[in-house]
Amino acid sequence: MGQIQYSEKYLDDTYEYRHVLLPPEVAKLLHKNRLLSENEWRAIGVQQSRGWVHYAIHHPEPHIMLFRRPLNYQQQQQNQAQQNVLSK
Repeated sequence: MGQIQYSEKYLDDTYEYRHVLLPPEVAKLLHKNRLLSENEWRAIGVQQSRGWVHYAIHHPEPHIMLFRRPLNYQQQQQNQAQQNVLSK
């Protein structure tokens, strides 16, 4: 069985992005015309930190999953958790 491969992250002014290359035996499990929820992509073996969203399908290469999340997502989550603790 082939391994799932993860790109380095790349950025624009709003999001950080990465793409995930699936081996053929995993790619055939994908729904061809819809995006996967986090539970669905985790169920096929994709492993990433929180906040990533499968945001687009590149039809010429459906074995490549495209993900994005807001810039500074992890820092925003930490700040929110700290505010929740302080407000209790």
